[in-house]
Amino acid sequence: MFQSFSETSSPAQGPARLAALRAVLTDEGLDGFIIPRADAHQGEYVAPRDERLSWLTGFTGSAGFCVALRDKAGVFVDGRYRVQVQAQVADVYTPVHWPETGLGEWIADNAPSEGVVGFDPWLHTVSQLRELEKTSGSVSLRRVDNLVDRIWQTQPAPPRAPAFVQPVELTGEAHDRKIARLANDLGKAQHSVLTLPDSICWLLNIRGEDVPRTPFMHGFAILHATGSVTLFADPKKCEGLGDHFGSSVTLQPIADFLPALVQLEGTVQIDPASCPVIVADTLSAAGLEIKEAQDPCALPKACKTAAELQGAREAHLRDGAAMARFLHWLDTQTPGTFSEIDVVTKLEAERTATNALRDISFDTISGAGPNGAIVHYRVTEKTNRTVEDGLLLVDSGGQYVDGTTDITRTIAIGTVGDEERRAFTLVLKGMIAISCLRWPVGLAGRDLDALARVALWAHGMDYAHGTGHGVGSYLSVHEGPQRLARAGTVPFMPGMILSNEPGFYKEGAFGIRIENLIVVEEAPRLDTQSVPEMLRFETITFAPIDTRLVDVALLTQDERTWLNAYHAQVLDQIGPLVDGAVHRWLESACAPI
Repeated sequence: MFQSFSETSSPAQGPARLAALRAVLTDEGLDGFIIPRADAHQGEYVAPRDERLSWLTGFTGSAGFCVALRDKAGVFVDGRYRVQVQAQVADVYTPVHWPETGLGEWIADNAPSEGVVGFDPWLHTVSQLRELEKTSGSVSLRRVDNLVDRIWQTQPAPPRAPAFVQPVELTGEAHDRKIARLANDLGKAQHSVLTLPDSICWLLNIRGEDVPRTPFMHGFAILHATGSVTLFADPKKCEGLGDHFGSSVTLQPIADFLPALVQLEGTVQIDPASCPVIVADTLSAAGLEIKEAQDPCALPKACKTAAELQGAREAHLRDGAAMARFLHWLDTQTPGTFSEIDVVTKLEAERTATNALRDISFDTISGAGPNGAIVHYRVTEKTNRTVEDGLLLVDSGGQYVDGTTDITRTIAIGTVGDEERRAFTLVLKGMIAISCLRWPVGLAGRDLDALARVALWAHGMDYAHGTGHGVGSYLSVHEGPQRLARAGTVPFMPGMILSNEPGFYKEGAFGIRIENLIVVEEAPRLDTQSVPEMLRFETITFAPIDTRLVDVALLTQDERTWLNAYHAQVLDQIGPLVDGAVHRWLESACAPI
């Protein structure tokens, strides 16, 4: 299995490790130290060596940070993790609601006046530091080496998995063509520093295995306006690439990265949202002119080629058949006779049976009853819950060489109450609203997100996460810069893949989320249309939505029509891929309501 169920951290580890860190603070004359859930590449996913936040505090979420002061320590989490953090950290840590409470604001209020708080300049971006400096009041921020690394005696070694080529037949564009195209768009900059692994792997048409669940290779790169790239990575990782790079890419050891920055001439572009502080410091110390702009790979990567979109569709059909087999199995189980771990194991087995699964795209969320209300719940041997009557939330995905999938279904197990059915239907209404949208070119996630919440808001309900995130092409299951969320400011463009996943969570009782992946495409022109250009979504996820949970009286006729049409499409697309009892089950699950 790709997924394990062992406990990777414990609240019991926190007090002693915090005490050891505070001893180092005293030795260094510091009043505090900031520990982000980040690595030097500033991506969402980190290798075991970089799980400093989890190691220190016990909190295992994919986003957050800790500020360890001499007399208190705050663990900052967003709405996805507020239930989880309470169970994972000891009482020596205080959970802090973020972003409602800013990091700098908390430091200003809790650190000594005129105090000094240290941070690792590899693990904070230029934008993050600016915000901290503006909001931390009289507290000074000092660049230091990583203090957690000093006390982490069993810190894992850096990852050394080999890189491999992503074929042009799947990417739709050769890497030298990408390099030339992006180099030509640098404008006044002579160089652009790339630090995000997904950007580098996308640009060079390579993949790797340096972090779990996501096919990255760690490294840094400099894109030159001359139409070439200098890649800084472990040469041993690249031995299997052969002559793939050709003349457009020069490979150097990763230790040469900072010295190479000093040797650059002309204007150097960085993305302040992802560039580590130490990179900007090095460029400034060398007297180089710095231009700030978005990572030049971000938008081209987000707007998938025809080949990538075709691969995504094929991956979702394969994944949809695996989901059908899994959901059929689930319907044959008796409540109380199987567990959350059994659910994860069975679903992974069905994906593995495709003979195309490279990895899961994230640890499967299998939350029964109250565990479903933990948005990013990870089942372990300790938390494993028997699946009884009620709701089961299953959020999962696969990494296939031709595409990355992400799907959530909330399933009725045995008897389900009216409250759960009403909430499920309200969530479904929001999901349908997004699926049916047409909108003028130029709108972003912040313009559309509210439409997924209208039905919930009418009943005084909401969810504390975005409605959707970008998805990569055999890359990160969470990809920017597009977001279907209140914070999404990047206009949607054809070829972008996003998730559509509204939800509702009643702490201590149940959780609901329904998720499909959708692709932005041009909308056909209407006879009545006065807007020059409009866009819409194509749904590429095909799996039944549990109609046993639908309160039909709450749906409009248009919503019912959409659901029936979607299920007809599921049967049409997935039906030929399954047979026997699974096909008969699929016909029943897709029956019109």
